[in-house]
Amino acid sequence: MKEYTLNMLSRAEQVKGQGVLSAYEEELNLIRGRLDTADFKLKVTVNAHTAGDITHIHTLNPEFFLQIPWLKTKGVTVASVHFLPETVEKSLNLPPVCRKVFYDYMIQFYKSVDYLMTVNPAFIPKLGNYGIDTTKVTYIPNYVSGKMFSAVNQQEKQRLRQEYGIDQNKFTVVCAGQLQTRKGVLEYARLAQALPQMQFVWAGDFAFGSMSDGHKEIEQLLKEHTPNLFFTGLVQREKMPQIYQMGDVMLLPSFDELFPMTVLEAMSCGIPILLRDLELYEGILQGYYLKASDNEGFAEQLKALSENPQYYHQALRMSHKGDVFYSEEHVLSMWREFYHHMLTESICRKQMKKTFVQMVQFTGEKR
Repeated sequence: MKEYTLNMLSRAEQVKGQGVLSAYEEELNLIRGRLDTADFKLKVTVNAHTAGDITHIHTLNPEFFLQIPWLKTKGVTVASVHFLPETVEKSLNLPPVCRKVFYDYMIQFYKSVDYLMTVNPAFIPKLGNYGIDTTKVTYIPNYVSGKMFSAVNQQEKQRLRQEYGIDQNKFTVVCAGQLQTRKGVLEYARLAQALPQMQFVWAGDFAFGSMSDGHKEIEQLLKEHTPNLFFTGLVQREKMPQIYQMGDVMLLPSFDELFPMTVLEAMSCGIPILLRDLELYEGILQGYYLKASDNEGFAEQLKALSENPQYYHQALRMSHKGDVFYSEEHVLSMWREFYHHMLTESICRKQMKKTFVQMVQFTGEKR
């Protein structure tokens, strides 16, 4: 059986507690050993020093960017689009000159590879606005393992709440994400203040330190907030299921996202989802979540969920439908189709190159 190589290039582990790392790890766990066919074996390697038949770049490190021309001579190159200039704008507080240089570099990186993949179809026309050929962009959603993220009974919920030092019986709202203004941390805190009968938990830290947007204001919030609001700090991924499992609902008040892993994680843990009413969710989560436009709307939804069992179970069914749609087999089938298409092109390129070299050699001999 012929063996080919899919090499993953990533430095996502350098920044803990961010969705890029979670998405990358989940994909690796999903596809390893599951891309083979009866005709060939597609071996997955990570940060190998040799070029693969397919090279998938997950982070925009300069060391990877410099390798792209060489990698393209050996096979097909793919890059994941985890952010665009407008999303970074709301995440990092960079000096104007640094911002322009980084944004130009980002777009050039995307233009340099053969293909791009994104976890949200709403990003495809946005990439086109930067002069990138949208026909080379493929949409494949994120995925989380149901073995790791799973629902628990009420007794286990209470045990987890006790372990984290919060009230075992209060209606509990949870959220996970980096501490930055784009994520809606300040709005989350104001909501906790407006709803003292509930308790709110936020898991996450400053992934980019003092460069995180709103760092000073959020630092102050960490020191002074209402007693029904709890900040856990950075939670290791193996313990993240516990954050959702002890919650009654997951609220993500973020103002801008790509495809938040936290939503899939919470769905898999069997709790309803409440999100800000953003257009970018419509193509990927429509029918699976509750929504509101502001804190007043969030408060109304949370009150309804906590006071109306029928409404709560309806929201729970919506979340479950989303979990089923983004199932392991469904997402795996999309990755298989994508990588098999990339491999076919890689093999064709090598064959064409070999044929061209043979023709040149033949022409030289005839002379």
